[in-house]
Amino acid sequence: MRTALLLLFTLCFLTACKSDDDGNNRNPFLFDTNFNIQLSSIESLDLEIPANPIYTSNGGIRGVIVINTGSGLLAWEASDPNHSPNECSTMIIDGLSAQCQCEDAHRYNLFTGQAEGEVLQYTMLAYRVTNNGGVITVSN
Repeated sequence: MRTALLLLFTLCFLTACKSDDDGNNRNPFLFDTNFNIQLSSIESLDLEIPANPIYTSNGGIRGVIVINTGSGLLAWEASDPNHSPNECSTMIIDGLSAQCQCEDAHRYNLFTGQAEGEVLQYTMLAYRVTNNGGVITVSN
């Protein structure tokens, strides 16, 4: 009897698993790119001031936006996550937001990566940031 219950439990456990990855919400617009950049000393100085974002074109797909949140550094892909990368999809910094230059002008909060004023399918793509002795490195 115990063996039958164990077999039944195991069978239920195995059939509850999904074989597809529909739950994986990978953004089809932003492809994986390997990069590892160190910000210049001038860019690093600009990031010493909280809530002061900077843009650098040296990494990512269409560049990287880095912001000092006051409690740490965040780095975001500068390509609008809800557009295929093109001439207008590179976002520009507008205060504490990033704005797409396309007709729909999507805006994203640089502290959260979430869209502002509308519900969009994808949020901004975050990158890793390390600050080791004043040397700021952004990578994916």
